[in-house]
Parts: sequence; structure tokens; C-alpha cells
Amino acid sequence: MDTLDLPQLLALSAAIGWASGVRLYLVVLLTGLAGYLGWVPLPGGLQLLAHPVVIAASGFMVFIEFFADKIPGLDSLWDMVHTVIRIPAGAALAASVFGADHAVMAIVAALLGGSFAATAHVAKATTRAAINTSPEPFSNVGASLVEDGLVPAGLWLAVAHPLVFLLLFVVLLTLSVWLIRKSWRFLRALFGRLASIFSGRPDPGVTPAFRLGRREDGQL
Repeated sequence: MDTLDLPQLLALSAAIGWASGVRLYLVVLLTGLAGYLGWVPLPGGLQLLAHPVVIAASGFMVFIEFFADKIPGLDSLWDMVHTVIRIPAGAALAASVFGADHAVMAIVAALLGGSFAATAHVAKATTRAAINTSPEPFSNVGASLVEDGLVPAGLWLAVAHPLVFLLLFVVLLTLSVWLIRKSWRFLRALFGRLASIFSGRPDPGVTPAFRLGRREDGQL
């Protein structure tokens, strides 16, 4: 195909915005390689990603992120630092799908792309922070590998089957919001419990009956 049609452009813009909130450097690398190798006719605003220097730089960052994202604790620090990078980059890349020739669509894409990137980033960061409370590292590595696979799958599906992608994308956004709520509630309860313990107040995670039993045993 010589050019992407409107459904493909819409799906690609949504996919790039969302995926940037999960794996920004992988998005840049895969998009650039797809254009450089002639797999996908990149819109004008994305053709800069096919430059060899951009491909090399994003490839290096993908290598670093692949390992950083699989080390418990370091992955949450990496997410924290990239809060100010992924979201605006997702907005900019989503807008670049339409470019200056379609200014209105580009502005809409930037707003939605930034929102999708923010949703994906917060879902990823809060879920991984909750997972990191577990002492074993395998769930962390497993979650990271799932994210590694979702990004290229989402980008491919957006171009190959845009309508299918858009339907699945609605499900993915709903799942992301659910994960944010569940993970945030868990983390808030955990931090509240730790604050109570370190302040000398009774542990809110211990039932009153259990505390009463301890007092009867003389263990204060």
C-alpha cells in the first residue's frame, strides 16, 4: 500500500499514543524501522523516526529499558522519571500521524494521544508498584514481558486491522482504568498501614479480636 487510509491513521494515532505510555522508546524504534525498511508508508510527520540516527538512539534506549524495567524497584523509579517524558511524547507522536496539513485532526490527536499515554503510564506505574510489594521477582518480569509484547502487537494491529484494534482498544482502556483503581486502593491501604506502624498506632491490618487476644496473653 502506498498510503494509509483514515481508519488506519486513526488507529495508528491511538496506538502510538497509548503505547508511548508503556514503551516510548520501543514505539519510536518500531515505527522508525517500519518506515526505513519500507514495511509501512509513514505519514510525513513520522518520517523523521526512520532516520538511522533516530533508530540507533531509540534502539540503545530500548536495550537499557528492557533490563531496567525487569528489576523490582528500579522499574518504579524508571516509571517515575519517565512521567514527564512519555505523556508529552505520546501526544506529540499521535499528532505527527496527521501533521501540519491536517491541523485540526493533529490537535485532536495530540489531546487524545496524551490522554491515552497518561492512562497507560499510570496503569503501568501503579500496577508495577503494587507488584513490587511481592518479594518474588517473577511476577515483575512476567508483567514486563507482557508489556514488551503488547506494544508491537498493538502497532501491527492498528495498521493491519484498524477496526479490530479500535474495538480491542476500548477494552484495553477499560482494563487500564480498572487496574489503576485496584492498584491505587491497594497502595493507599499499604502506605496507610505502614504510616500507622511507624507512628506507633495500632496496625489497621490487624483485627480488633486479634489485638484483644494478644492483650489477654499479656503481649502488648
